[in-house]
Amino acid sequence: MMRVKNIFLMLLVALFATELYAADKVRIGVSNYNISNLTVGVAQTRGFFKQEGIDAEIIRMNPNVATMALVSADVDYSTLIGSTIVANLKGARVKMIACSLDRTPLSLVSRADIRSVKEVKGKTIGVGSYGSTPDIIARMVVKHHGIDPESEIKLLALGSDAARLTALKEGVIDVMIVAPPVDFEAKRMGFNIISRAGDIFRFPYNGMATGMKKLAERPDEVKRVLRAMLKANNYILKNRDGTVQVLVNWAKSKQEFAEAGYDSAVNVFSADGSIPEEGMRVVLDGLRKSMNITRQVALSEVADLGPLLEAQRELGLKK
Repeated sequence: MMRVKNIFLMLLVALFATELYAADKVRIGVSNYNISNLTVGVAQTRGFFKQEGIDAEIIRMNPNVATMALVSADVDYSTLIGSTIVANLKGARVKMIACSLDRTPLSLVSRADIRSVKEVKGKTIGVGSYGSTPDIIARMVVKHHGIDPESEIKLLALGSDAARLTALKEGVIDVMIVAPPVDFEAKRMGFNIISRAGDIFRFPYNGMATGMKKLAERPDEVKRVLRAMLKANNYILKNRDGTVQVLVNWAKSKQEFAEAGYDSAVNVFSADGSIPEEGMRVVLDGLRKSMNITRQVALSEVADLGPLLEAQRELGLKK
């Protein structure tokens, strides 16, 4: 009888331990399985989420859907920081918590007969969704070249990079804004890369965002998600071959495009997840204008950097 009781107690302890150390299940919304979201792809496939006790489900969603899902807590995190900031400024209780890419890898790719951004005046540009980061960047690039994005171009929301490439091939649009390796694929087809936005601007392009409720109720989980993200970026910056294989296997990119994409974009990945404040101000000022917000917007209104600072200190990235 005593032996049966001991076995029963051992089973209870084992069950309790399993529950205690079970990984936290989280859902992360991304717009594409591509180089823009490579940080979470590497964190998933190279085991960094698992190391941090995170069981992550990475879900591909239309940017607007992903942001609505974050607002409603149908997903726990989103890499779409531009859309998150817009939602925040409209009153949603969501905040940016880290920056994985502190410059954009996006390029404007045009029809073969268009050879410069100045020739884009009066043309149609394909973006992912209205108000998304690619939409904002497309407007910034043409404005930089003297074209009014409000009156001298037309923007058409088409969804994924692949959908934009199809629209360009079929003549539905004249120009598209896309991330590697789709730009290289398009160039091989005879289209022109007329501008690389990262050569013009430096500001947070992609990263991680979550809800304020999550920040208040699950700060340790948030910190561990960010630790995995920082480990992934360190891997990307130091391991070309391994990262290229993630692009091939996770992003379903051809080897040659994965290699070209890595080589062109590796320098846009942030080593410590910090948000470049000057670049963030450029983004906020642009959004204030487009959304007719007259007041100044403080960084603390749209971002919570507390968990990131803890993760940086624990990983020896900041003192």
